[in-house]
Amino acid sequence: MQKVNKLHLVCKKVLCIGLFTFFSLTTYASEIESSSISSNPAAVNITPGTGALQKYFEEKFGIQNNHGIQFDGAWLGDVNDLFSGGIEDAKRLTSNSLLILDMNVDTEKFIGWKGGLFDVEFLQFNGQSTNKQAGVIQGYNSLPAGSPLTRSQLYQLWYRQKLFNDKLVVRVGKVVPTFDFNNVLKPVPLEKLDLLIPAVSGLLYTPIFVNSSILGAIPGYYNSAYGITINITPIKEWYLSLGSYDGNLANGIQTGLTGPHFNGYYFNVAETGVTWLSGKDRKPGTLALGGWYQTGRLRLEASPTVSESGASGLYVFGSQRLWYKNPDVDISGISAFYQFGINDSDVLIMNKYLGGGLTAFGLVPHRLNDSMGIGGALAWLNQNIFDRKTELMFQAYYQAEVIKGIYIEPALSYIPTPGASAKLNAAWAGTLRAIVLF
Repeated sequence: MQKVNKLHLVCKKVLCIGLFTFFSLTTYASEIESSSISSNPAAVNITPGTGALQKYFEEKFGIQNNHGIQFDGAWLGDVNDLFSGGIEDAKRLTSNSLLILDMNVDTEKFIGWKGGLFDVEFLQFNGQSTNKQAGVIQGYNSLPAGSPLTRSQLYQLWYRQKLFNDKLVVRVGKVVPTFDFNNVLKPVPLEKLDLLIPAVSGLLYTPIFVNSSILGAIPGYYNSAYGITINITPIKEWYLSLGSYDGNLANGIQTGLTGPHFNGYYFNVAETGVTWLSGKDRKPGTLALGGWYQTGRLRLEASPTVSESGASGLYVFGSQRLWYKNPDVDISGISAFYQFGINDSDVLIMNKYLGGGLTAFGLVPHRLNDSMGIGGALAWLNQNIFDRKTELMFQAYYQAEVIKGIYIEPALSYIPTPGASAKLNAAWAGTLRAIVLF
């Protein structure tokens, strides 16, 4: 009976993938430019989709695209198989589904107000405790980001204003701070967004989206929060970002499901970064440094006697293109990324993090928009919570473009030291993810 249920679940997911693939084929996805992408665009991009669905309806009904309103979205679904290891009586087969629907309004086109952008976004997530089954604290799968694992929520609601020839940008409302801070996948936060979704890596694991040393403090996917973000770019090669947000995520509140709180818990962060082009092939590189401070009385749920007044930390990240296969012709080549973070907290689940990886773009013949990569993540665990000192995780993936806007991505994860308990053996897990942008 258990095998029948598993087979039924797999068939259900395959059917969903097939239906969404067919749907996208009928919405002009084949005409949209694309490239290798993040494995979860909802975690690192202000607008997650391509606008293919809107383009289809505009052409079908003869609507001119001069109104300033854009609809787009993304659907992600995956199936995970825990081959070995995990907690006692672990559920071996799990699945997750994420739907994002976004609408933004360019105020200059809509009402003549220059430099403004309004955005509202809906999130629907239906998932399972994929990471818990493997005993993994950092998360080898980034889609399930904490309970509740079934949620419908207002994900974003903000207004952004550009000032002084776009050198100053202010965004206020319900936002996702990881778009602008500690984002190794899109290191220059004010880079103009277009239909391409840039990505240094397509890794699935959580630390590629949230440095493990800040996990549980910084709002992000899917726990967005109300606040303000200020981006300053006096020159193209340097930026400064400042932010202050509702910090009740560190107080155990699911900020993505609630309104703003004004109770003394705030997450404050600042980040500065530089970009460059090196060598005769002008290989791009980035380096960023950030610092954060969480206010409020923080308590350890597992041990109420452990508490602290606020917490703070530092992080560094960067990326570098190492090699171009065909300089000045296409994007094929190899890039590297690196991450580090540390905090002074007695309450957060991890105190230090070190990670990095390599990504190959377009190296398979006739598959320019495919990518493949490897990554490693090492976290030092809070000894007030765990009996294992560190958790180490490796992951490898191949991201294949099916048609424009649709990707299939298998990944293999190996966790030699699952952090949930020192008694747990190494875990192996496989993931198959479908990504549909529309």
